[in-house]
Amino acid sequence: MNLKEKILGTALTDGQTAYFYLGQVGFIIKYNEKYILIDGYLSDYVDKNCCSENVKWERKYPAPMSADELDFIDYVFCTHSHFDHTDPYTLSAMAKVNKKAQYFASVTFCNELEKYGIDKASIHGVVADKTYTVGGFSFMPIPAAHETLNTDEGGNYHELGFILTLGKTKVYHSGDCCMYDGLSKRICGCDVLMLPINGRDYYRTVVKDIIGCFDSVEAITLAKEANASLLIPMHFDLYAVNEVNPAYFVDCLYKINPSQCFHMFMPGEKYVFEK
Repeated sequence: MNLKEKILGTALTDGQTAYFYLGQVGFIIKYNEKYILIDGYLSDYVDKNCCSENVKWERKYPAPMSADELDFIDYVFCTHSHFDHTDPYTLSAMAKVNKKAQYFASVTFCNELEKYGIDKASIHGVVADKTYTVGGFSFMPIPAAHETLNTDEGGNYHELGFILTLGKTKVYHSGDCCMYDGLSKRICGCDVLMLPINGRDYYRTVVKDIIGCFDSVEAITLAKEANASLLIPMHFDLYAVNEVNPAYFVDCLYKINPSQCFHMFMPGEKYVFEK
């Protein structure tokens, strides 16, 4: 059984949500027979287009499915314009086989999606701190600091996270994000937190121009402050130049909050959550 068959064949009760890991920070979430894709990166676009003298990008493992299998996706969320989150190859391939999907991205870059063959009518620019309702669930974009909070001239945030309200379950996918004042209050009450743990440092940010995210300590502490039921670490395993040993995350968790439930995904793995 391939991943697409696993996703479509997963039966859920009304109170359950299923999560399928695509690598980097990419997930497919299944809820009430709807399929949500967040930051799907299923290609080698970064490897082919983003290498420099200081940084060689090379995937450590292949994508667990092909973008041309995404004909079943209903909703696509892009947290920001970096190519491992808004992937031209993945989105272009998907647009050829899927005409029903609706796309959501910050108003600051959503027009870029048209370049990938996506129908303009299917692209929706969103802003932070506003609640949207689609297809039987609601979502709220909130600002993401990557590594700082960045806005356009109109005050619209370039980078966003998304709080999805899926029945009784609230899921927060931060995209690429660092800690900032007020974030824990914004996400308090979310059941599932999906947070990057790759961290940041001088040599990556300044020398290699790799913009960072939460480190393990920050992600675990944030989950504790928000009283999350489940913490899902991400953005630690795809590229050697920007990875972190997941054992360090586990070591930190048992020191900071040993009662915190977490799940460390393998590519293509399924996890079912029920509140």
